[in-house]
Formats: sequence, C-alpha cells, structure tokens
Amino acid sequence: MSKHKKDFRTDTLCIHAGQEPDKEFGSVVAPIYQTSTFAFETAEQGAARFAGKEPGYIYTRLGNPTTKMLEDNIAALEEGVLALATSTGMAAVSTLYFALLGQGDHVVASSAMYGPSRIILERDFVRFGVSATFVDTGDTGAVKAAWRPNTKLLYVETPTNPTLSITDLGACSEWAHKNGALLVVDNTFMSPILQKPLRHGADIVLHSVTKFINGHSDVVGGIIVFKDEPLFKKVRPVLTHLGGTMDPHQAWLVLRGTKTLALRVRAAQENARAVAELLASHPAVEWVKYPGLEKEPAIKALIEKQMDGPGSLISFELKGGIEAGKRFLDGTSLMTLAVSLGGIETLIQHPASMTHAGMSRENRLAAGISDGLVRLSVGCEDKEDLLKEMKEGLNKLV
Repeated sequence: MSKHKKDFRTDTLCIHAGQEPDKEFGSVVAPIYQTSTFAFETAEQGAARFAGKEPGYIYTRLGNPTTKMLEDNIAALEEGVLALATSTGMAAVSTLYFALLGQGDHVVASSAMYGPSRIILERDFVRFGVSATFVDTGDTGAVKAAWRPNTKLLYVETPTNPTLSITDLGACSEWAHKNGALLVVDNTFMSPILQKPLRHGADIVLHSVTKFINGHSDVVGGIIVFKDEPLFKKVRPVLTHLGGTMDPHQAWLVLRGTKTLALRVRAAQENARAVAELLASHPAVEWVKYPGLEKEPAIKALIEKQMDGPGSLISFELKGGIEAGKRFLDGTSLMTLAVSLGGIETLIQHPASMTHAGMSRENRLAAGISDGLVRLSVGCEDKEDLLKEMKEGLNKLV
C-alpha cells in the first residue's frame, strides 16, 4: 500500500509519507544516499536523463533519493503536490524571491516577520528593482491599501515573528488571486501539524525545517511546498542553479525528526498553554501575547477556523521593560538563552537585540516589536519544572 495514501491522517503521514522499506536489504529506516553523483548504465541513458526524457538521478545538487523522501513527506503533510528541500530556511526564502520576482515588481509582506526575510527585500532585492511594502497582514484593509498595480506577491507569516499577529489566509488568498498575485505563507511557527495554508488558498508554503519539523536543534534547512506542478517547475531550476539544495545527510536527519513531529508539537503546546496562563496572571508581566489567550471574538474565530491549536510560541514584556527583561533572561537555567525555536528544549531570546537586530528601530517598533519584547519557544520539558523556573524568575522582579 502506498505511503502517500490520501486518507491517512497527519500523525500517520509524519511517520510514513514518502518512505518505504528499502527494497534491496529491507531496511525500515530510509538509507542515506551519500553520493555526489550517480552512474548511468549507458551513454544514451545519461543523455535521456539530462534531456528530461527519463526519470532518475544525475547529481545530488539536482536531486537525491534521500532528499526526495523528505520532500515527499512534507508535501504530504502540507497537502501539496511537490516540494523542494533547501540547505537553510533562508535558502528557501531567497529562492522564492528570485524565482517569483523581477525588475519592477512589488511585494506586500507581513511587517513583523523573520528579520532576514524582510532585510533581504529591503537591502538586496531593492537593488534589482524590486520594491516591498510591509504592513500588518492581520489587517486585510492594510493589505489592500498597500496594493499596487505591479504587486506580484503577498508574503505572509501567520502567526507573525515575534508579535504573533494572525492573518486571515482565506481573505488574503482571495484578494491576491483576484489581483493576479501569488500568496506565499511561511508556516514555520505552526508546522503542518497545526496549520495547513494550502487548504486556505495559499499557492506556496515554506518552512525553516531547522525549527519544529527537525525539532532537535541540530540541523539547519528549509523546504518549499507547492499547490501545483507548474509553480514547482518554475522554482526548481532557480534553486538548482543558485545551489541552495539540501544534502542527503541533512535530509535523513530531518526525516528522523518528522517521525516525532506531531508528538513534540502537541507536548510543547500543552506546556505553552500553562506557561502563557502563568505569565498573564503574574504582576511582573506588562503584557503577554499567545494565540491561546486571544479574547477578541473575530480573531478567536479565525484561529479556530484555520489553526488546529495555538502552538508553543509566546511573546511577552515585563514591567520595567528591557532592563527587567535582561535580568530575567540572565537568570534562566532550565530555559536556554538562544535564538531559534521549535526545538525539544525551551528557548528564550530578545528579538530587538538578536533575531531582529538588523531592522531599523523605527521599522521594528512600527511592526510591533518593542524594545522589551521577549520571545519564548516552549519545549517538551516537564511542565512543572518549567512553571517553577518561570515563577522563580518572575518573582525576583516584583
């Protein structure tokens, strides 16, 4: 029975999609095809593969069986048709920009997004005649107001990094398609366990697989998932020519991570709910942002419509601002002071001086990333241990 069977549920697909036991030796775990190049049986076969007339592998930059297993796995999880694995998350982002944008084109994008995803548009693609407008995509009116006749791409993070603003994917896809543009969604924060943007009209979904999909803070990588084959065929040659493809050992490690993806995401989410509730009730906390605490009826309804849970990312600010935040960060022991997110361990960081330091302060504040904002990626430790450390750290600030 095919491991791509459509009626398999998400948890089953995590473990099986894209993979079959090795036909030669029966290995249950996918082999690592650690090779740079592949032999042809005849000169004619080699020519046919280069001409695209015969399937098969040529050179690992152009494709590799281990990498293909990962691509098929994530494509199945995201309900896409095909995927491309990349060497890093930013390789996925930059490949899409190169493939989809040209001189004179305009992008509308989430103002609060992963810092480098924004910076590369502002500092690099502007040199090639590409312009961008950054807005709160959670406000559909702001998206429409920013639109231009030459807008070709609507690029959305939802929830946004690190403000956790929620964007209506259905409304954005309807607007983008009505106006001849594509909707690209960075789904890193949710993973395909908690959100499937292609269901809501997205054309392309991307991930930094460094985060939840791998989940063990030991691999960097990215992946791009497509709703249809023509888009895949448009982007694939750009990726192979730029050279940002994933190597087979990376892919094998990430495949190991996908097998426990659903288990990890749900365990971390359970912990995050408890931590967010503690933060919301503690007198040392100025404010806390977490989708599971949302009170606004319209946003709460949107979360319930397009997400299967609030996730495990929390943003908050302490009374006393940045100085209180520094004291809190420096006093952690169980929580690890480090950037990144989605690992099995809890990570805590200060976006203004770390992940979003490359943004101007003016743009950062306009995007809602305050000087004192702290971002917490809750992991899979024992919930009571996490709550104990949080309480002890917060109590020192009162």
